[in-house]
Parts: sequence; C-alpha cells; structure tokens
Amino acid sequence: MHCIVGLGNPGQEYGNTRHNIGFRVIDALTEAHGIPVQRRRFRSLFGKGILSGHQVILVKPQIFMNNSGQSVDLVARFYELDPSQLLIVYDDMALELGKLRVRPGGSAAGHKGMRDIMDRLRTDQIPRLRLGIGAAPSGQDARNYVLSPFKRGEEKVVEDMVAEAVRCVRMVLDDGLEATMNRFN
Repeated sequence: MHCIVGLGNPGQEYGNTRHNIGFRVIDALTEAHGIPVQRRRFRSLFGKGILSGHQVILVKPQIFMNNSGQSVDLVARFYELDPSQLLIVYDDMALELGKLRVRPGGSAAGHKGMRDIMDRLRTDQIPRLRLGIGAAPSGQDARNYVLSPFKRGEEKVVEDMVAEAVRCVRMVLDDGLEATMNRFN
C-alpha cells in the first residue's frame, strides 16, 4: 500500500493559494482515478482505492500546513506504513514555477509542513514530490506570498504542472523513485 499526501491549508480562503498546490494534485488524482477523498479521520480528509493498479490512500491533512506531521503520523501508524511507502506532495519556492522535483529524502529546505512530518516520523528519508511555485517577489514576505493565489497568467503553467504531477505519481507507483527521478528531475 502507498500513501500519497498532498499538503495544504484547510478552508475556502486558502483553496487557490500557492501553498495548497499539494491539495490540487490530490484533487486531480481523485478526479482521474475515481478515488473520493471525503472520509474524515486522522485529522484529514482521505480516501482509499486503486491508482495505476496499486492500492493507495490519498490524504489531505485538515490542520494547518505547519502541523501536517500530526495527520501523516496518524495515517502511517494506523496503516503500519513505513516512511518509504509515503509520497508527500508540496509547494517549493526554491523551484521555478512549473518545475517538479522527486526525491527519496533530504532536508525540509525551510518548508515547515515537511519539517513537521520529518520530526514526527523521525526521519528525513521520506519520498517527496516538490512543485515549483517560484520565489517571492523582491520585498514580499514569504508567508504572504505562499498564501496568495496564482496570478491569472500563471494558471496555465499551474494546470500543466498538476497534470505532470499526476503522471509523476503514477510513475512512482509503477516504476519506483529512481526511474521517476531520471524522467522528471
């Protein structure tokens, strides 16, 4: 079993923000594979089903980003998942808008949601899919930037990136992390 976790913040006011790109990927996986993410448990919305022939759990934590580890830890403990069975999908300001990076582990690189997950699972060896949202414009606070919506001219790039992320998730499941890194990085 694999668990795909999209990071974001709960609530309509955050729905289209840069920080919620992980939720958008889960929503796209839900739509493409008919796995409803509606059950409430683990301080999350989640759903179970088959994705590309593999049994998966799709998770959208329903606590704020910086505490995402609480939800991930609860899911991992309940389903007895090893961190290698997880794939965390989240925004990354260090990547240009539209770029993807797949990694088997590493530092949180300043992402507080990922840091909380690593702290709670007590490892940095957690597979992740980072989605480029671009750096904050000069003079803009990083917090305000990630909580802002994408600009109208950026939406096509974001839609393409989300579609590419769905293909990336499928490849991770079918071919493993290394082959996926060779293809997408």
